[in-house]
Amino acid sequence: MTAIRLGISELRRISAGTLPKLAILAMIVIPTLYSGLYLFANENPYDKLQEIPAAFVVQDRGATVEDAADGTSTQTNFGDEVAKQLLSGDGGFGWVETSQADAEVGVRSGRFDAALIIGPTFSEDLASSGKFEPQQASLILITNDANNYLAATIADTIVGKVRDSIAEQVGTEAADTFLKGFASIHTNLASGVDGAQKLVDGATQLSDGTVQLVDGTARLASGAGETAAGASKLATGADELATASGKLSSGAATLSDGLDTLRSKTANLPSQTQELADGAQQVADGNAQVAGYGQEAAAAARDVVGQLGNAQTDVAALLAQLVASGDLTQEQADRILPVVTQVIDDVTPRVEAAATQVEGASQKLDELSSGSAQVAAGAATLAGATPALTQGIATAASGGDQLASGAAQLDAGADTLASGAGTLASGTAQVSDGATELASSSVTLRDGTGELLSGMTELRDGLVAGLGKIPDVDEQTQEDTAKTIGNPVGVKKDTIANAGTYGAGLAPFFMSLAAWIGAYVLFLLVRPLSTRSLAAGRPAWQTALGGWIPPAVIGIAQVALMFTVVKFALDIDPVYAVGTAVLLVLASATFVAILQALNVYLGAVGQFLGLVLMLVQLVTAGGTFPWQTIPEPLRSLHRFLPMSYTVEGLRQLLYGGDLATVARDVGVLLVVLAVALLATTYAAYKQRVWSPSRLQPELVL
Repeated sequence: MTAIRLGISELRRISAGTLPKLAILAMIVIPTLYSGLYLFANENPYDKLQEIPAAFVVQDRGATVEDAADGTSTQTNFGDEVAKQLLSGDGGFGWVETSQADAEVGVRSGRFDAALIIGPTFSEDLASSGKFEPQQASLILITNDANNYLAATIADTIVGKVRDSIAEQVGTEAADTFLKGFASIHTNLASGVDGAQKLVDGATQLSDGTVQLVDGTARLASGAGETAAGASKLATGADELATASGKLSSGAATLSDGLDTLRSKTANLPSQTQELADGAQQVADGNAQVAGYGQEAAAAARDVVGQLGNAQTDVAALLAQLVASGDLTQEQADRILPVVTQVIDDVTPRVEAAATQVEGASQKLDELSSGSAQVAAGAATLAGATPALTQGIATAASGGDQLASGAAQLDAGADTLASGAGTLASGTAQVSDGATELASSSVTLRDGTGELLSGMTELRDGLVAGLGKIPDVDEQTQEDTAKTIGNPVGVKKDTIANAGTYGAGLAPFFMSLAAWIGAYVLFLLVRPLSTRSLAAGRPAWQTALGGWIPPAVIGIAQVALMFTVVKFALDIDPVYAVGTAVLLVLASATFVAILQALNVYLGAVGQFLGLVLMLVQLVTAGGTFPWQTIPEPLRSLHRFLPMSYTVEGLRQLLYGGDLATVARDVGVLLVVLAVALLATTYAAYKQRVWSPSRLQPELVL
């Protein structure tokens, strides 16, 4: 094929001789040197941060932190903990502890790239929130951009991590204290709920008691009314009793006078009965005389019988009165009455018999004498019994006196009772009024205790509801919760495509840029179009391809060497190695076609524009920072320049990204390649006619 032969011919031309061969070799090595040195120098700078000198100063004097749960106090120095974290190897820089003056001088002179100063109140400020005197703690970071701007930026990041670590620790401790306080509140509130329940129970009992009190006071008011009515009746009865007791006193006095008269009248009865006995004996002795006086004796005897019957009735009545008045006991009366009755019973038949005998047989003197003797004996018996009778009468008279005295006392007591009953009636009326008022007050008290019970129930329900809203967790859950509150957000990295190192992250950019540089330097040696082919009038497309093939072949060598060094020497292992190699070849071929077209159209000016285009793509490809961060109009150029798609495609292939994106990028590069070759073909067609400017150009590089 003519185009291939033209390419081979051009390769032979530029490789004729030792120096041309060395020049080609140098051009092949240039992309590798560029990308390799850059990637080697930036392989993983973060692993070397400990080589960067930095100073820290600890002035913290510590603070006393009190545990809200048990009241114990501990001495804490967060500044020392920061120092331990910096010196542990996780602090990033090579930290050196020094004084504040030395740190400031060191940063100013460049001996230190940064200095971190922990003030004297650092711990006190961190602990201030626990005392409800919040004061934000601060770290002083001293940097000097004149030493290194990125070092200052990295120092900001490192100190930010230190700050986050301390904030997490303090936040965890504060949350732990807060949760312990909640636990204490929960315990105390539980006790409060128990107390509220006891209050509710007590209020319930009080309410029940007030209901009973209302019933009791109602009954009391009713009973007090009845008592007042009874007291009034009692007063009336007491008045009647006083009147009756007056009459009783008068009657008892009269009875006492009668008994006294009876006692005086019967005082001589014993002597008289004795005289009777003596007389009867005389009768017995004087039978003769008795016989003459038989009729008179019979009449006298009958009179005696009548008197004895009346005496028995009077004595019985008198004894009954004495027993009723209490002056004599029933036992005493029972002893007196039988004696009197026995005497009367014994005497009466004998007297009657004697009278009968005297009247019927006055002639029987002997029988009269015997009867007279019996009469004498009965009279003697009667004489023996009359002292007891007179004594009983005397006792009855004494009892009558006592009855009169008691009746007088009863009369006086009845008057007092009447007066007291009147007072009682007045007092019970007041009690009735008071009981009525008490009943009304107890109703009010019952309503109040009902409201109190309702309030106590609401208080208990509120406390129970509040208790349910206060967390009650075990110690392990409390610790886990405190850690979560102290560090509520944890970032779990789920990397779809991972570069691995900083150098690998920059590889797509530097390899794309190296491919462009490699293509650029090729046209310092290779001619963009074959002059012989133009002079011979060969087809334009053959001339264009003939000029493109030699730099494209050298470009393949360039990217092959670069890929080998990157993969095996720098240990940047692509996920899709074959795809990476193919994309690098396509990128080199496309860049060669673009630079060929610029050189064909503009000559030396095109060569210069190739350099300018490299610089523009250097800032628009998004190789370091995301391309969205660049300003307009550079951001718009990103979408139209080929290196943007080369960088994007290499990222997907190196890190294992989206192959669909790679296909799109390959499609864009193929379109650019085709457009560049077509432009070169059209330029070759136009350049088959020689002009004076081509024969003697104004500028030659």
